[in-house]
Amino acid sequence: MTQDQIILFSLFGAVFALLLWGRFRYDLVAFSALMVGVVTGVVKVDAAFNGFGHPATIVVALVLVVSAGLMRSGAVFLITRTLVDSSRKLGGHIALMGGIGAVLSAFMNNVAALALLMPVDIQTARKAGRSPALSLMPLSFATILGGMATLIGTPPNIIIASIREDALGAPYKMFDFAPVGGITALAGLVFVALIGWRLIPAREDAGKKVSDLDQYLAELTVPEESKLIGKRLGQLQEQADDADVALIGLMRDDKRRYGAARNTILEAGDAILIEATPDALDEFRAALDLDFADSKREEHLKAAGEGLDMIEVVVPETARINGKSAQSLGLSWRQGAVLLGISREGRRISSRIRKTQVRPGDILLLLVPKSRGADITDWLGCLPLANRGYAVTNNRKVWLAIGMFGAAVLAASIGLVYLPIALGLVVIAYVLSGILPMAEIYDQIEWPVVVLLGSMIPLGAALEDAGGTELIAGSLVSITDGMPIWAVLTLLMMVTMTLSDVLNNTATTIVAAPVGIQMAQTLGVSPDPFLMAVAVAASSAFLTPIGHKNNTLILGPGGYRFGDYWRMGLPLEILVVAVSVPAILLFWPL
Repeated sequence: MTQDQIILFSLFGAVFALLLWGRFRYDLVAFSALMVGVVTGVVKVDAAFNGFGHPATIVVALVLVVSAGLMRSGAVFLITRTLVDSSRKLGGHIALMGGIGAVLSAFMNNVAALALLMPVDIQTARKAGRSPALSLMPLSFATILGGMATLIGTPPNIIIASIREDALGAPYKMFDFAPVGGITALAGLVFVALIGWRLIPAREDAGKKVSDLDQYLAELTVPEESKLIGKRLGQLQEQADDADVALIGLMRDDKRRYGAARNTILEAGDAILIEATPDALDEFRAALDLDFADSKREEHLKAAGEGLDMIEVVVPETARINGKSAQSLGLSWRQGAVLLGISREGRRISSRIRKTQVRPGDILLLLVPKSRGADITDWLGCLPLANRGYAVTNNRKVWLAIGMFGAAVLAASIGLVYLPIALGLVVIAYVLSGILPMAEIYDQIEWPVVVLLGSMIPLGAALEDAGGTELIAGSLVSITDGMPIWAVLTLLMMVTMTLSDVLNNTATTIVAAPVGIQMAQTLGVSPDPFLMAVAVAASSAFLTPIGHKNNTLILGPGGYRFGDYWRMGLPLEILVVAVSVPAILLFWPL
């Protein structure tokens, strides 16, 4: 290997190791690697920031903005409200919701599609009296599968189209992925609806998951001059039972008391720790005339005269509050909101609620001024677990939003307008028509993904220029020497899937796609089958909750464990390979 190859392989190895470790954010890791590449000379200075203007980066950002416009217009809930029925059998419900999720994911960001459908799925499970765990994982997998069918459905497809343009002179068009991706997605959806959900482990408490999902660890404070002062905590058990509240313990002077706390004499300022649903929490608080944990902020909210709402939100990895506490973030004084409780499946919370560091997958119960719930949820970067009412407030613009987007997709599909330009025109139209406020556009873009793409693309180009991808491709070709092409494609997909299950699929695609092209050139065949194999494999991250953001989002609401995903995910990945390899060879001949 040359010196440049050694440096680049070391950089990619360090990036993958740090991403696996998870100690630092992926955008920081990628940008740091880019800077090291520039300093060591393996990335040219004048090419260092080419990735930020790359079509793939621009399209990913625009798709996120367009997705937000479709959500704001109420276009998606127009569909789900009409079709979803809680009385439908579980298999039929999964098939319907999965089908809706897959179709939406084909035309909008699949994370955004899940964000819209997850609250609907949870509410349907509650009404049907079943565990949301039985349907949330199938829904997540369905939205991932649906993204395979079109160019804009998932970032790997966008990246691969751009890499093909750089290597072969022409990108893939909007529906070039549909024959292989669509068939694979359809096969995956059938498996998920008929068999997959049955593989989700059934635990002893599975029947209680619907109620457990609502259970929050919360604090209620004993106010000055309360009638409870002088009573023992255990004396509140009867009221707790009436309100269906579990008394957990007591905190005094930021010190937590268990067990003996039931015999502790209550004093002003004591924080009573309870586990309850939002309704039970409020009933218990009102019955005993207790204060919420942040009583001063509660008084300010009441004084504002707007009224109060309790809302539930789930914390994704990219949320502003992730890794911070409500107190350190300044949630109260910045947004006028109070963190009432945290639902963290299977984990013990040992600190004060407002001082507890929030993690991805947590469900937060917030007290907010009436009509400001959506704004505060957006500011936090969280996802709502309740209907935000977009279809009601913007109902007159639903068909306008759909028409604009449909026209752009059609124009890009027939080659009339370059895709980034078409999406850019949609964004402008959404702003001018009032569908999406100008002030919210930049908030809708997932900037860490933009930085990741902008940083990894120059590194990937440098690896290819240095002959690194040729070296990897040569090794894979040597391993598969004498094997039929279908076996070579299968090995390439297996390697790509393995990386995508533990790493960001964007980073995986940037490395694997040039390798696929080089393998094809070494074998003297068309590179298209290899690029399609990478596209499908990079999107097939079903074994872990960290392989795809959608899998992370359902971790808390579904009450899943890390090892639950492979039970349905492993046979699904095997099915994806078994279906996609013949489809690739059929629609993209060598």
